[in-house]
Amino acid sequence: MKRRRKASTGLTHDTRIFLLALAGALPAVVTALALLWAEPHSAKVRWTLTTLVLTTWLGFALALRERVVRPIQTLSNMLAALREGDFSMRGRNTSRTDPLGLAFWETNTLSETLRQQRLGALEATALLRRVMEEIDTAVFAFDDARRLELVNHAGEKLLDRRSENLLGRHAGALGLDEALGEAGAEAAHVMDLAFAGGSGRFVVRRSEFRQAGMPHRLLVLSDVSRTLREEERHAWQRLARVLSHEINNSLTPIKSIAESLHSMLARSPRPPDLERDLETGLQVMAARAESLTRCMAAYARLARLPRPRLGRVEVGPWVRRVAGLETRAAVAVVAGAPCTLDADGDQLEQLLINLVRNATDAALEVRGAAGTAGSAPPVRVGWNVSAADVEVWVEDDGPGLADTENLFVPFFTTKPTGTGVGLALSRQIAEAHGGTLTLANRRDARGCMALLKLPLDRSAGVPRVTTP
Repeated sequence: MKRRRKASTGLTHDTRIFLLALAGALPAVVTALALLWAEPHSAKVRWTLTTLVLTTWLGFALALRERVVRPIQTLSNMLAALREGDFSMRGRNTSRTDPLGLAFWETNTLSETLRQQRLGALEATALLRRVMEEIDTAVFAFDDARRLELVNHAGEKLLDRRSENLLGRHAGALGLDEALGEAGAEAAHVMDLAFAGGSGRFVVRRSEFRQAGMPHRLLVLSDVSRTLREEERHAWQRLARVLSHEINNSLTPIKSIAESLHSMLARSPRPPDLERDLETGLQVMAARAESLTRCMAAYARLARLPRPRLGRVEVGPWVRRVAGLETRAAVAVVAGAPCTLDADGDQLEQLLINLVRNATDAALEVRGAAGTAGSAPPVRVGWNVSAADVEVWVEDDGPGLADTENLFVPFFTTKPTGTGVGLALSRQIAEAHGGTLTLANRRDARGCMALLKLPLDRSAGVPRVTTP
C-alpha cells in the first residue's frame, strides 16, 4: 500500500523523461552560458544567445519526451483495444531490428492471434448453439442456486414455454427438481417423468461445470419412450414370425396327417392296414406336438430368467464339475489361477453346460462317437485370471461356425433337434452377471472357441473376483 501511495503521488513517467533530458544537457548549457556572460559582449548579444540556448535546450527536451511517450501511448491504446475486444488496430513501425519496432510487431502478432481465437470461439459457439437447437434432446443449465440459466428449443418444447418465461426460475417451479437431483447424484439413469409438453421415460444425465468461477449443473433429458416402443414393436414382430414359423412347422404335418386319416376312415370298405396307419399318424402327431411343447417351454425359460442370486463360486471346481458331466466325449480341463466369484452358481453352471454341450456336438460331427477313443480330447475348457476380469473359454475341433450373425438369435439353430435357445439364454446369463459371451472360429486350427468374460469390478453390480 505504501508503495502504491508513493507511485500515485510521485512524478509521472513522461515528467521523469523530461527532467532527465534537461539534466543531461544542464552541464553543457551552464558552461555555455558561463562562457557567454564572461566575455565582453553587448547585452543584446548576451540575451539573444541566452534565449536561443535555453529555447533549444527546452525544445530538444520536449521533443525527446514526445519521442519516448508517444509510442508508449500508442501501445497502451492497442492493448486497451485488445482488452475491449477490438483487434483492428495495428502498429506501423514493425522493424524487428528495432526494440520499439519489435514491441509493435509482437503486439500486432498478439492481436492477430487473439482475433483468430476469438473468431474460432465465435464459430464454435454458433455451431454449439445450432446443434443444441437442432437436437431432439432437452438441455438445461442451472446455477448453484438451482435457477435456470440456459435452455434449448427441445427443453422449451418439453416444458411448453418460451425461454423468456423459463430463465431465472427455480428447478422446483419448472418440475425439474426430481430430475436435477442433488449434487453428486447418479450421473445417468432412466426415470418416468411428466411435463406440460409431454411425458414418458427419459434417460437423465447430469454433470457439473464452472462458468465465471461459479459452479453450474447441466441436465440432459432424452426421451426414449418412442425408441422403446419401436424396439418393443420390432421385438413382437420378430417373436410373432418365429412363433408362427415354429407353430406352422408343427401344425402343417398334423393337419395333413389328420386329413389323410379322416379320408381313410371315410372309405368303404376301410383299408386293411388302417389300424397301422392310424398308429403311425398318431405317433407323428404326438411327436410334433411334443416338439412344439418343448419350443414353447424353451421360450418361457428364456423370458423368465430370474435375477442372479450371488454366492461364492470357486472357478476350478465349477469348471471341472461341468466338464465331468459330459460323457459322450473327453473334455480336457486347462486350469488357470485359483479364484472365487461372487455369482449365481446355478446360472453359471447352466451357461457352461450349454457351451460344453455345443462344443461336444460340433466335435462329434467331425470325429464321430467311436473316433474319439485313444486320441486327444476334442473339447477343451479352461480359464485365465487377469487384473481386469476372469476369462472362461471352451474350444472344440469341430467344423467351425458357418453363420456367425444369427448365433444369439432366439430359436435360430442348425441342429435337427435344437431349440435355438441355449446360446441366447447363455448370453443373457452372462450379461446379467455384468459379463460378455462371444463365439468365433479358431484361428490356429479348425473349430470354434466360446469366451466368457466376467469383470472384476463389484461396485457396478457385477461379480467380484478374489485370488488367494
